[in-house]
Amino acid sequence: MTTITATYSPEDNKLRLYADRRLDTDTYNRVKEMGFKWAPKQKLFVAPRWTPQREDLCNELAGEIESEFTTLAERAEAKAERLDALADKRQAQSSAFMRAADDLSQAFHMGQPILVGHHSEAKARKTQERMHNAMDKSVRAAKSVQYWQWKAAGVERFANMKNNPRVRANRIKTLLAELRDLQRSVNHAELCLMLWNQATTEEKIRKLSGAYVNGNALVNWEFARELADDRISPQDFRARCVESAKKSINSPLRSRWIEHILNRLAYERDLLGPVARYEGELTPVILQAFAREHGAMKPTAKAVPEGFALASSVTLPLHIANEKTVTLSADDWRDLMQSVGYAVPAKKDAKPPILNFRAGELVAPNRYHAGETQTFRQIELTKAEYAKVHDDQRGTRPSVCGTFRFMICLDPTSTEAYFSRPWVAVFLTDSKEHPAPEGFKAQAEAA
Repeated sequence: MTTITATYSPEDNKLRLYADRRLDTDTYNRVKEMGFKWAPKQKLFVAPRWTPQREDLCNELAGEIESEFTTLAERAEAKAERLDALADKRQAQSSAFMRAADDLSQAFHMGQPILVGHHSEAKARKTQERMHNAMDKSVRAAKSVQYWQWKAAGVERFANMKNNPRVRANRIKTLLAELRDLQRSVNHAELCLMLWNQATTEEKIRKLSGAYVNGNALVNWEFARELADDRISPQDFRARCVESAKKSINSPLRSRWIEHILNRLAYERDLLGPVARYEGELTPVILQAFAREHGAMKPTAKAVPEGFALASSVTLPLHIANEKTVTLSADDWRDLMQSVGYAVPAKKDAKPPILNFRAGELVAPNRYHAGETQTFRQIELTKAEYAKVHDDQRGTRPSVCGTFRFMICLDPTSTEAYFSRPWVAVFLTDSKEHPAPEGFKAQAEAA
């Protein structure tokens, strides 16, 4: 009887099957259909990523799924050793072919020519052909040495890259995006259920059959077509929509996906390092950003006597709260954010203010040449005239002193083609005029 062992590696999110003997035809076909591929050097079947269906198959064949025996670095090292050995083999082959070519070349020692018409011509030409073939094989083997050495170095670089803290942080962002996608489906299903429960008349049912919420249809267009063609009664149509929404909300498959991603997030964060508990001042904006990142739909937060209340029009994600509204103290919110690995983003420095004042010309750092400056001639426009300038032809630039910003645009008064028009600074004549800042005065005096 074949003994099969199944393992999972959170480092690369892959399932592996080890068998002590050849699989029977039925089992082999099932494994292949599920997306597992045979790795001959490692003597195992590997799936490119985890899925609930693959997990079920592994549990069925092996009884349980164990942790992978080797780490990503150990597998990379073993593969690099195999590739290095292959490079050494090709190097030996190249040397052997070169020696063979050298031995064959002795037949033409001191420039011995092929004697055309002589009885030795056929043998000489055959020897020459064998010599050229040996030299060609030597060159090809030598080139493959470099290729396999490059592959071996690439394997090690890839393993190091996967463990790089920056790459791991980006992987966490990707997992959070996947979590939001899954949660978004649940949120949409809850909205659909709420609307269908409220639709009790035939008029409302028909109206909702073609409605959209947050850019997503309430019902599949093919199914809505059945109602439009009167192939199904409005009440049966509503009952089917309600059942479909409930099925989507309570989908065990989607729940397993969400649980798997949360587990992977915990693993990646643990390797990245512990998340510091937020000790700054907690605000509703911080809580809303936290809830949005974890898939909550349009969350709103507010301060209450007990601490802070977080609410959504649909049920909040399960790892936050299995209800539409949750109220916790500030310390409890800090503990919850830390437990799910959420770090409050550092507050960005505020940009300098945009000032509107008259100045014949304004100077800004040159974006393309460090250490150089760029001078903008100032023109006067009204707010309406400035608004007519296309978005990608206007903006702001920081001053050389860095204490303020000023508006710029492609000169709309120029008669030249757009690509030839100069960039100019703008003073809005019908907007509030600010006093000239000290930085500009000092710059003018120095000039």
